[in-house]
Amino acid sequence: MGDGVLGDVLTHVSEIQGIGAVPRILETVAAMTGLRFVAIAHVTDASWTACAVHDRLDFGLCPGDTLDVDTTLCSEVHATRQPVIIDSVRHSERYREHYTPRIYGFQSYFSIPIFRPDGFYFGTLCGLDPEAARLTDGPTVSALTLFAELISNQLESERSLRAARTALFTERETAELREQFIAVLGHDLRTPLGAILSGSEILARRVEDPGARQLVERIRRSARRMAGLVDDVVDFTRGRMGAGIALDLHERDDIGIVLEQVVDELRGVYPGRQLDTAIDSRLALRCDPQRLSQLLSNLLKNALVHGSPQRPITVTGAVDGPSFILRVTNEGPDLSPAMIGQLFKPYWRASSRAGSEGLGLGLYIVDQIAAGHGGAIRVTSAEGRTSFTFSMPVG
Repeated sequence: MGDGVLGDVLTHVSEIQGIGAVPRILETVAAMTGLRFVAIAHVTDASWTACAVHDRLDFGLCPGDTLDVDTTLCSEVHATRQPVIIDSVRHSERYREHYTPRIYGFQSYFSIPIFRPDGFYFGTLCGLDPEAARLTDGPTVSALTLFAELISNQLESERSLRAARTALFTERETAELREQFIAVLGHDLRTPLGAILSGSEILARRVEDPGARQLVERIRRSARRMAGLVDDVVDFTRGRMGAGIALDLHERDDIGIVLEQVVDELRGVYPGRQLDTAIDSRLALRCDPQRLSQLLSNLLKNALVHGSPQRPITVTGAVDGPSFILRVTNEGPDLSPAMIGQLFKPYWRASSRAGSEGLGLGLYIVDQIAAGHGGAIRVTSAEGRTSFTFSMPVG
């Protein structure tokens, strides 16, 4: 038997062995018919292989064992696609002189074909016994046919389940490779971006021509934006690949000042926008100041892009009881509950929200930073005001 054929046979045996109901089916068939040997066999024109066996005769066959198919009546079932059922060999004109009953020493016998739903011939549900048994009555034949169909349906269910599991594994493996590639790419991009940023800083100090200075400043802004995108991608892959976004938690008593600096930086980037703050300057927290700055920056950029340009954006930050509360509020169209439910998913951007920039990772990273601090982010949107509220425990 060639390696390919052997592999197919082992696959068919494992398919039947993988169906948890098979032992109970064989026990039921044996009890119903009175036959002491019942099996499910995979049958081709060249082979007969036991896939599952219920043996009270010590017949000696185990799953995976084979018989010469030409010595079995299952070869006849394979050729005709019709069942063979014998109550008593000695009283059967057709089989009393047949060599198969003499070889295996049986008087009663049945072999019912098993087909897959697509019509593929799998094999047979078969049984035998040295004693005669009443098998050809209508209810028994119907029951045996029903059991063969049940096995067929179970085979198809197991095959579909395996295909689904394989597809899921392949999808997960592909996703992991994709995210590893993105992480490596992001890491490798940081070196040339760092060189561009350093060069633009030096040029900004040395160039005196106003037109050239504007060009240098444009290069610097673009490089900073690219660096931000790379940071977002690296943070995303860390979060998705199980390590989580890295945090450096320690006690700081100047968090209010740190957060005010974030707002001041964005005031410089968006000079035409009004940013109002009410941040407690005495804030002392155990946190990662850099990540909290990133969280606030992402929330503010979201508000600046999607809020009404003519209306102010407010930022409040203070300790309220056992929690630190940081809230960013902008005015503009209300967000629907469905949209709010999608906001923190990676790469998600509402097509209806014009002016979106970036990769759609900013709010996903906000959610990851909040979780890393043992906190949460909540969104409310009503009556033309949308608020993103970050809360984390203190103490």
